[in-house]
Amino acid sequence: MAAPRAGAAFRRAILALKHAASLSRCSFAVSRALYSTVHDSYEPTFDKILIANRGEIACRIMKTCKKMGIKTVAIHSDVDSNAVHVKMADEASCVGPAPSNKSYLNLDAVMEAIEKTGAQAVHPGYGFLSENKDFATRLAAEGVAFIGPDTHAIQAMGDKIQSKLIAKNAKVNTIPGYDGMVKNADEAVKIAREIGYPIMIKASAGGGGKGMRIAWDDNETREGFRFSSQEAASSFGDDRLLIEKFIDNPRHIEIQVIGDKHGNTLWLNERECSIQRRHQKVVEEAPSTFLDPETRRAMGEQAVALAKAVNYSSAGTVEFLVDARKNFYFLEMNTRLQLEVDGLGAIQDFRQIGIVFFDRLSRNEDVIHYDGAQVEHPVTECITGLDLVQEMIRVAKGYPLCHKQADIPINGWAIECRVYAEDPYKSFGLPSIGRLSQYEEPLLVPNVRVDSGIQEGSDIGIYYDPMISKLVTYGANRAEALQRMEEALDTYVIRGVTHNIPLLREVIIHPRFVKGDITTNFLPEVYPDGFKGHELQESELKELLATAASIYVASLLKAQRFLRRSTRAPAAKREERSWELSVQLDDGKHSVTVSQAGSSYIVEVDGKTLSVTSEWNLALPLLPITIDGTPRTIQCLHRDAAGNMKIQYLGTAYKVQVLTQLAAELNKYMPEKVLEDAGNSIMSPMPGTIVSIGIAVGDEVSEGQEVCVIEAMKMQNSLIATKSGKIKGINCKPGDTVGEEDVLMEFE
Repeated sequence: MAAPRAGAAFRRAILALKHAASLSRCSFAVSRALYSTVHDSYEPTFDKILIANRGEIACRIMKTCKKMGIKTVAIHSDVDSNAVHVKMADEASCVGPAPSNKSYLNLDAVMEAIEKTGAQAVHPGYGFLSENKDFATRLAAEGVAFIGPDTHAIQAMGDKIQSKLIAKNAKVNTIPGYDGMVKNADEAVKIAREIGYPIMIKASAGGGGKGMRIAWDDNETREGFRFSSQEAASSFGDDRLLIEKFIDNPRHIEIQVIGDKHGNTLWLNERECSIQRRHQKVVEEAPSTFLDPETRRAMGEQAVALAKAVNYSSAGTVEFLVDARKNFYFLEMNTRLQLEVDGLGAIQDFRQIGIVFFDRLSRNEDVIHYDGAQVEHPVTECITGLDLVQEMIRVAKGYPLCHKQADIPINGWAIECRVYAEDPYKSFGLPSIGRLSQYEEPLLVPNVRVDSGIQEGSDIGIYYDPMISKLVTYGANRAEALQRMEEALDTYVIRGVTHNIPLLREVIIHPRFVKGDITTNFLPEVYPDGFKGHELQESELKELLATAASIYVASLLKAQRFLRRSTRAPAAKREERSWELSVQLDDGKHSVTVSQAGSSYIVEVDGKTLSVTSEWNLALPLLPITIDGTPRTIQCLHRDAAGNMKIQYLGTAYKVQVLTQLAAELNKYMPEKVLEDAGNSIMSPMPGTIVSIGIAVGDEVSEGQEVCVIEAMKMQNSLIATKSGKIKGINCKPGDTVGEEDVLMEFE
């Protein structure tokens, strides 16, 4: 038996050398994956793996499986039957209708799919069943490998109360708070007073910002207890809550760890996750600009100590809050292929017609904590060169890790933007639904990675997370990665749904972010009145006006060339070479003169002359232009015969109208459309499901009174009245699905 053992050891050494070689070239090993999958044919793993998830994470796992020669099985709900992850898999099995508790969380249906397809192992991805100990137990009973930690680690780290006690015993820094279970609202108030406000109320079994509230006084504690317990019960089937001190204005930094079944555990550096909204990440990066080598090592060593305390054997993430003095405190451990986080949660209100929407996650401050629905492992893979999915599969099969702690590098810089189907102008991002009528990922930009599970024609509905993709850029340094991210966001084509690219682009170019001066309170501090889009400087305003005028003229000339080629008699009028135009943006009207010079237009705007050059192919979704030598990529989202245009410029979409001077003069006499008065209506600010209604027809309501609760993407949101009055009608009931701007209630 000595010879085979020696041979296996030799093969592992060769594999380690291959990995070491791949680390030196880090992000260039596998096409645009920006990580290296080095498969050893002498190291058999599994023949077939079922991925108990959907969307981008299912696709991501399948990519590694295919490189390792492993067949894959997709599960799906009936509405996901044509989803990308289903098409990508070798086999697929429907596990139920659209609601996740009837499909992706349906244990019996998933177990039946495993038996039917003969899968030898299951990768749960993140969310859904990834931290369900009952699922792991049933798999073990059937002899099916669970690609993740064992049930003991899932149970220990999945319970925030128990995990905090384990962390204390492992000498890990923890946040002061109450370690027991909070029984009722009165006890919550008592505990909060003892700890001292502000406090954080958290679901013991929760994650992704669900079941989490910040309270600053007794009333908010009672209200937070109610909402947190309801969300925890509906999302996790466990309404237990804990309370701890809320650390104001920290950074949120997490450490990636991986362990095997042989007692080896490594920390794979950190991820900076402080840019958040509603407890969910917006932008992440690795490494952090804030950590010095000593703090990084201390956090990594504590993360490893915690993992070893529960015999952790898989990939996982240990979450920390870090204050301005680089003191760090354990939040929790995610026992999956890293999910998302929390953080921001500003109680951002926005004024709809007759309503204020409160995000019910905090106050005009911030929240932190962790996860929910998206994997952050891409940035870690970029700077280490490791394929974490492959490492999880190897560990699940029983192989030891190929690397030592000294082998783990920090090569370059990676930044991830979470692209969502959301309206960033509403509470930094309320869900948007629809069909992707046009979709092109920015893969022509060097060193860009896009993890997505959608394609042109895909539907984004109310049942699942509204994420479109995880957009990752890599560079030799942070400045290079940021420059590539800016270019990638400008060239990302998403039509059919509202998306958050305007917010993402503004964040990465903001001076505070560029300097690394960030905390979980970044968004409400930078945008105290909510996000309004890019604020145009004077030079940028002139660029936009010149661009709109140039598009108008290019379109006009194209139409004239078409007419000349038609069978109809050619127009006798001599072709114009100069145009006097009026361009309106918001309430401002500007006189613009355009003259043609080859493929360029010389545009005079408010006394300034600009040269705008392009190939002027208006049929393409992207329009590269050069303005006075500065290259820009814009998107003309809409234009019509009346001169109305919607142009995406510097990430933000602007509505402009371009008319000839004569048409603009005559337009003054056109009657304006009077907007319908909706001041007596309460409208839904987002698509979702009515959870409860707190009033009845005939009730007198006061300004600020809660009228109903809407659940969107598993988050409960309270709608309150912005005026006092008597309710005339209620057009919905609990359980109803409503759309954005649906009229829910009416005042007399």
